[in-house]
Amino acid sequence: MRAVTKVIAAACTALVLQACTNLGPDYAEPEVEWLDEWETDLYGQARGAATEEEDLGFWWRAFNDPVLNELIELARRENNSLRIAGLAILESRALLGIATGSQYPQVQQANGSWARVDSWPTEGDDSGDHSHLNSYGAGFDIGWEMDCWGRWRRGVESADAAVFASITNHQNAQVLLSAQVAQAYYTYRTTARQIEIARENAALQKRSLEITTRLYDSGQSAELDVQQARTQYLTTEATIPNLEISLRQVENALGVLLARSPGDLPELASAATELPSLSPVLIDEIPAQLLMRRPDVRTAAWQVAAQSAQIGVARADLYPSISLFGTIGWSGNSLDATTDTLSTGFGPAFTWNLFNYDRIENNVRVQDARLQQVIEAYQLSVLAAAREIDDAAISVVKTRDQGDILAESLAAAERSLVLSTKRYQEGYSDFQRVLTAQRARAASSSSYVINQGAHINSVIAFYKALGGGWQPATGEELIPDSMRREMEQR
Repeated sequence: MRAVTKVIAAACTALVLQACTNLGPDYAEPEVEWLDEWETDLYGQARGAATEEEDLGFWWRAFNDPVLNELIELARRENNSLRIAGLAILESRALLGIATGSQYPQVQQANGSWARVDSWPTEGDDSGDHSHLNSYGAGFDIGWEMDCWGRWRRGVESADAAVFASITNHQNAQVLLSAQVAQAYYTYRTTARQIEIARENAALQKRSLEITTRLYDSGQSAELDVQQARTQYLTTEATIPNLEISLRQVENALGVLLARSPGDLPELASAATELPSLSPVLIDEIPAQLLMRRPDVRTAAWQVAAQSAQIGVARADLYPSISLFGTIGWSGNSLDATTDTLSTGFGPAFTWNLFNYDRIENNVRVQDARLQQVIEAYQLSVLAAAREIDDAAISVVKTRDQGDILAESLAAAERSLVLSTKRYQEGYSDFQRVLTAQRARAASSSSYVINQGAHINSVIAFYKALGGGWQPATGEELIPDSMRREMEQR
């Protein structure tokens, strides 16, 4: 009998030791097979100062624009989307605390009672006499499910990965915000410059209209010249209101990024009128692996880690659950003939959900399918990151090349306008050449400014594609102190 008992004890011990494990797959970051061999033929077409990872955190400083620096700093403090991302970090940390607390013994039920019982006999010698009794009691139950199969450890692992995912998501929100503010700011300045150019062209055309009107009044020109000059002048004037609409819309969009009401952007009053000429952006020395440090790619990787642990949580339901429970109680009353009582209880509990009709197995399959989905999402995020880098790189290179051509075209158009106007005034050519030169000058100047804006936006998009523009955020930087105090009061 003792031998049998020893065998059973040894078997139980071996079972417990074997059971103290983590079910489910251990996380390994998915491999991107094509990344090591990926190259783009755009690298090497533009060179400039090195863009180290530290510099990428403040890439906008390369524009040397104090107004832009101020706007981005304001947006980092006031932007609502960034605050939401910061609050998500606080939420994920609280969920991690819940998951961590599940590993330890829990007070499942606590109770206490007190009662006063009054009585008045209605018969016999004591009829009408009043008596009372006080009864009281307190107790609580404690339960602890042993983490034999790693259910709670996998839950903590999943919650921990979710915390890191929320942190990288906050970093990605910084990347997007920096790029959005910079693009909105330079779109505003590009549109403002287009309005200036349109007014300059309109002023030139108005002078031509005045000249042709005087010549017509003196009988030296035909009415056709006057009407053509008037048509061109009014056509140019008609483009300005649409540009002013776009200017206000871009200003309002920038205001939303800064959590400002429409029209509340006095910082723009000090913005320069001319668009900056940017130095060439380094492309050929940036490794393809840089995209793997993008915050959105890291978020996708942490989401894979969080979901991978959920498979272990689901698989733990397939195996028996061993718990330890205990209870402590105390009761008594005010009668002298009785004494207060303290009671305790302790013991193990064993549960095994055998008849689940494949619900548990299917839940494991659900979690596994979700894991594969986030793995595919991770692969897609890496592909999207590579595409953004390549798209931005080609745009940087080609808008720069186009800008050189448009600069020469604008210089030629301005020279042509000067020559055609002089020849017309001297009577060597008709007014049609002046009109053609004015149209060419207006089109070239507008195209040149639009290309300047496009090149600036391409550079911004390139820095964004590299994942630049974020800094580690401390607890105080996630949400303002006023919001934190308000949440603490609630």
